Amino acid sequence: MYSAGTESLIKQARDIGEVDLHKFYSRISKQLTTREHSHDVIDSLQRLHLILASNKYSRRLPVELHRRLLSLCLSSSVEQLTVLTLAVLRETLPPSGPEQNYTLQDYCPLNSHAAALVISQAGCKGDLSALSSVLLRSLDGRAAEGPSLTPNLPLTQTIPLLNTIITYSPDSLSEDHVIVLSKKLVDWLRYASVQQGVSSSGGFFSSPRIRQLGTVAELDGSVCGDFFTVLCVSPSFSEDQWMNLYSFSLLRHWLITYHSGNEGNPSTDTAADGRLVLSFSLSHEDRSEVDGSVVSMVSATSSSSRVLPPKERLREKSLEYCQRLLEQSDRKALKRADADLQKACLVEAVCILDSVCLEDAGCVYRAFPCVKSLFGRLNSDLSYSRVLVPIAQFYLNHGETAAVDSECVWRCVWGVLPAECFNQPYLAYEMLSFIRANQLLLQNSVPLYTHYFPNLLKFLAWDSPSLVSDYIDVLPSLVTAGTALELLHSLLDLPCLTAALTLQLRSACLPLSDPGGRGLTSLEAFRSPVYRGLFLFLLRGEAGSGDTIDRLSMLHDLLLEASDWPRVIQSAQSVPVLLHVYFNTVTEVSDERLLAQLVLVMLERSSLLLNIPTYQEEIHRVFSYHLLRLCKLHPSVVVDQSRELLEFAGMTANVHSKEDLYTHVVWVLGEYLSVSSDTRCSVDLITSCFETLEAVLFEITFSGSPTPRIATSLLSTLAKLASRSHDLIPRVSLFLSKLRSGTVSWCHSEEDAVAVVTRGEELWSLLKLPSVALSVLTPPPLASASGWHRDANTALPVRLRTLTSLTYTDLKHTPLANTH
Repeated sequence: MYSAGTESLIKQARDIGEVDLHKFYSRISKQLTTREHSHDVIDSLQRLHLILASNKYSRRLPVELHRRLLSLCLSSSVEQLTVLTLAVLRETLPPSGPEQNYTLQDYCPLNSHAAALVISQAGCKGDLSALSSVLLRSLDGRAAEGPSLTPNLPLTQTIPLLNTIITYSPDSLSEDHVIVLSKKLVDWLRYASVQQGVSSSGGFFSSPRIRQLGTVAELDGSVCGDFFTVLCVSPSFSEDQWMNLYSFSLLRHWLITYHSGNEGNPSTDTAADGRLVLSFSLSHEDRSEVDGSVVSMVSATSSSSRVLPPKERLREKSLEYCQRLLEQSDRKALKRADADLQKACLVEAVCILDSVCLEDAGCVYRAFPCVKSLFGRLNSDLSYSRVLVPIAQFYLNHGETAAVDSECVWRCVWGVLPAECFNQPYLAYEMLSFIRANQLLLQNSVPLYTHYFPNLLKFLAWDSPSLVSDYIDVLPSLVTAGTALELLHSLLDLPCLTAALTLQLRSACLPLSDPGGRGLTSLEAFRSPVYRGLFLFLLRGEAGSGDTIDRLSMLHDLLLEASDWPRVIQSAQSVPVLLHVYFNTVTEVSDERLLAQLVLVMLERSSLLLNIPTYQEEIHRVFSYHLLRLCKLHPSVVVDQSRELLEFAGMTANVHSKEDLYTHVVWVLGEYLSVSSDTRCSVDLITSCFETLEAVLFEITFSGSPTPRIATSLLSTLAKLASRSHDLIPRVSLFLSKLRSGTVSWCHSEEDAVAVVTRGEELWSLLKLPSVALSVLTPPPLASASGWHRDANTALPVRLRTLTSLTYTDLKHTPLANTH
């Protein structure tokens, strides 16, 4: 990330010793005693900032050095020194000890740098509350108690500081503070001047005495015909116009924090009943209580808001302001920067309208026509895609109240945006944030939500590393009984979808061959009508058109060259994580029939995966783990799908290519193919399974290729099946006796050979007493409970000890002999 020189400096800063560090502190402290601060002081402060910022934990400076740095921050006329000193102090802890605690008086004169330092080092809510009082008085141009606390802050710097306090400690503002600032916001939002501000720069002839100020303009160049908003254009702005802009940027945060129920600050509108006593009042007439100089066409029907309490009046003016912004958005901006501002303001305006309507349901009927009209204008223009997400949130929250059909909104948001804008990271983030915040509501109120899951996966396919954590939260809401099978196939084909999306973009901008002359086979296939259906299925937007493709292996061959594309590899790395989330969820929403189908899909898709290094092994590992969980949850699934499981276990090729999954399939057959698990399990089924696995065992042992894990799994399963059908015991005992007497030539190490022979000895000894073997190898459900093998009063330990004394007289150190 950093250059070699930068890395070296950071390492030196982290490795500095305490002795050297305190010498450095003393050196800086001496440098600060001089009246003139040379470049050496700046260099030392830069080094100190690097030392403090590069360490994990904040340090506490010596008290004297801290005081001198604070004094320099407050009194220096050199901006570079002020900013650098502030940066150093913000990396440190305030001095400890009651006699060394700073009060607000110590940060005077209170400028923006000092206020930012107070916020970063505040020790309690009281410190921030006191600062809030000072800042609010500065908004009114009044001094706090004592001349030393006179804030030296422009109005435009006060609002960002208050916003920071609200963000980190909303309780720091008292109810009096909230009421006062609500009144100020009403003034700034609704009653800013529409005359152009006086420019501070210009030639000799630009004097205010000569130059006549004009009216601010709309984005299309026409004269502003209504009140001033953030979308008005002017060569220069007056102070109240700047406060209008700052107020709009703060408005949504303010409404959410102090107007949504009792969150953030337990404040209610008590001004109407006379119980609120303000500790200070506004020094000038509250213009929100009288008519403004410019009458808004939007607010002409809501003049009664003048007699409302401050909070309700702010909601009213916020509604008017946002309606005015929506009206201004219909004007064509003359500059591209203004067009971008227009889109950003639309997003904010719709979010504010949503907040206002959540506070007061009566506003829905006034706001909904504006939002509906806005959606009608923007739904076909993808350049406004980010505006459609807050519109969808508005419809979700208030569509039922307004009794409107929202299906057109969801078809646009789920059906169009992911398909056309999957490569826009900001839209992906906002869409997933919207889904995460409304999962339950979407599941219950929007049937189309899960129907469009193939489209929603396109964001993940394109940018897996940054979105996988979001999809871990989102994926459970997409898993239903109707989508489970298709969703599983879609997750397994996620790398193919990534490749198809890449080819879709390349096809639009690249020739048939790349500049180097090497043709892209996959791109040619993507453009070919012969294979078009395969790619169209991958790029489908809606569910319900089939679980997967019949020619999946052909598709994998066509995309073979894409297996080493970085984006495809990253997509494949996210699939195992999401599969765990999927299987953990599907067991809660599916029945036994669906789980049986999932087992079939796992067996089928284990051979149909895109050939990406380690991808197949990871998927097999996930399948193995969840196959055991599914079968344990519903053991009858093994009998239902016994034919497919036996077919999989009977293929010798699976032993080598899918060792992990094959081992677990064999174990599942031995564990749950019994009458105790399913009364439908017959002797013929057990015999058929035994013969299939016996043939595989003979084949792989004669070929000298099995691993000890495969061999012991097959031996254990054969022994279990034989204990349930005694006619099969001689056949497996014969093989086990040969194993005891002969050499295990197919084991590659002596340790493996000992493990296989030991397991054979145990099974052979058990099968000599069939009734004991059945109790041990297929214990009843109660005997499988934790602790039964340790309880000396139960039947199972007694049988084990009896069997040990009869058959293990010459084997003192086997695992079975040590069970007692």
